[in-house]
Order: sequence, then structure tokens, then C-alpha cells
Amino acid sequence: MFKGFYRDRLSVGFSVLFPLFFILIFGTVLSGGAPSATKVVQVGAVPLIDQLPAQARQELGQALEITSADSLADAVEQVRKGEVAAVVQQDGDTLSVQYSSADQVTAATVRGIFDAFVNAANIAATGAPPTYTLQTSQVEDESLQAIQFIAPGMIGYGIAIGAVFGAAMTLITWREKKLLRRLRLAPVSTVSVVASRVVVSIVVALVQLVLFVGVSMLPFLGLRLSGAWYMAVPLTIAGTLAFLAIGLFVGSVAKTVEGGSGLANLITLPMAFVSGAFIPADSGPEWMTVVAKFLPLSYLVDGLKDVLVRGEGPAAAVVPIVVMLGFAVAVTLVATRFFRWDTA
Repeated sequence: MFKGFYRDRLSVGFSVLFPLFFILIFGTVLSGGAPSATKVVQVGAVPLIDQLPAQARQELGQALEITSADSLADAVEQVRKGEVAAVVQQDGDTLSVQYSSADQVTAATVRGIFDAFVNAANIAATGAPPTYTLQTSQVEDESLQAIQFIAPGMIGYGIAIGAVFGAAMTLITWREKKLLRRLRLAPVSTVSVVASRVVVSIVVALVQLVLFVGVSMLPFLGLRLSGAWYMAVPLTIAGTLAFLAIGLFVGSVAKTVEGGSGLANLITLPMAFVSGAFIPADSGPEWMTVVAKFLPLSYLVDGLKDVLVRGEGPAAAVVPIVVMLGFAVAVTLVATRFFRWDTA
């Protein structure tokens, strides 16, 4: 079983090198850097901005990178092309902001910044002191980096594809080579064969966990563990069993290695996006949040985030483990209905 895994370059690439590549790329690019300011073009004189005190102008510059232009048409064209987020100009007491709705997040950011800016200017113009003040702070430690959110998602994704591809490709290959039929007739119990596959998959998943966490903790990436991080081990085992069940299903219904590989990707890749392994699940439409509740990867990723970076205790891993084990049992029962010993 172990020889079959590390001799299969496709399985090793998808389960180890592929997630590790994402950790290194996303972690290096996103970790430690301050968010870039939104680019805005100022056309002509905008007294509301030009006459700001130095301190206020500096604070505005942290959110907006403002450049000047003489032509409104050229500036609007830059917005259409996505080169800048918005064009701002002032006519008397009216501040005009033109933006593109193609990027709704950036558009909302620009509108929010200028809305707050104009409201503050109106209050200042009245000469009355503000009744309310705003105090903001982040809930995480200031040293928290993007890798804290990237690593658990990539670990979960790596475990998922390692178990799915490992089980599916082994089953399909053995069926094509008539090895399953020989194992059935050989003096080796089916339980021994299945147990070997499960043990190998769990060991590979635990190696993935150690490797991915170790790489993520390198100084230039900066992962910091907090909470009951040791609960990542039972979470990994439960997740492996859940995705082994999916691999068993894929290996049972697919007739060729190519078909099995395509079906495995068709299941795991969309699941990674919907479950929050690549992007936060709640950043998508509402239906994604609903669907994620039925996917094992969402429980694995959320559980890993809770115990690795959110500082949660062992209890945070209980529900994800129970759900993934239940999922494993249910899918295994379904997969056995499609299982075949040979291609005939």
C-alpha cells in the first residue's frame, strides 16, 4: 500500500505538493503585508480633500491612493478598465464619485469611505463637537498573519484529495489489473485489505498534517498555533475516514483511471471553494453557506481553524469529528452498493 502511494506521482502531487504549493504562494504573498490602498483619481481641484490638515490627509492616504488627472473622460476610462477604483471631483458643495460596479467589494469600500468622509466634513462645518466617537481594534493579536487562515484550509484540502485520490485510484487500478479478483480468491481477508488501505491513508494524512504545519510555521510564513492544537490529529483522522468513503464511492462507480481522476476532481475542487478551504465560505452567496453545512470539508476546515489558530479548546473539535464520522459511515454504505470486484 505504501509503495503504491509514493510510486504514484499523481497521488503524491495532488495530496502533498499541490497543497504545499498553495501554502507557500498564498502565505508568502499575503502574510505580513498591509492591505494596499484603493486607487482613486482626482479630476481638477477638490477643496474638500486638498484643504485637509496634514494629519487628516495622512489618515485618508492609508485608505485611498489619490492621484490627479486633468481629463474626466480619461479618468472614467481608467475606472472602466479596472485600473483605478473611482473618479472624484467637486462642483461647489457637491462631491461626485464615479465607480465601477464590476468589483462590488471595491465599489462598496469606495462608497463607504467617501460617505464617512463627507459626513465628517459636514459635522466639522457646523462647528459642533461630535456626539459619538468610534473606537476600533482587531480581535486578533496584531502579529496575526494571513497564513493563520490559509494553512488550515490548505491542510484540509490536502487531506481530502490525498484520501479521495488514494482510495479511488488504488481501487480502479487494482480492478483493471484483475488484482481485486485475485485478492478475493487469495487467503487474505477482505478486512485485512481494507484495514491496510485505511491505515496507509491515515498515516499519509498525519504526515501531511505535520509537513504542512511545519512549513507554515517557518519564519517567513509565520503560522502561530493557539488553543487545543493537538486536536488536529483526531480531526485529521476523522476527515481522512470521511474522504476515504468518497474515494471508495468514486472507485466503485468509475470504470477507468481517467474517469476516476475526473470524478474525484469534480467532487473535491468545487467542495474546496464552497467549504471555505480557498476563500471564506461566508463571502459567497447565501446558498453556499447552506450547502457547506452538508460537506465534510467545511467541518474539517472549520475544526482545524478552531483548534489551530482561533484558540478554541478540545470541545470545538467534537461536533466536526462526529459529523465527519457519520458522513463516512453513510457514504460507505452507499458506495458498497456500487462496488464491483472486476470490470465485467
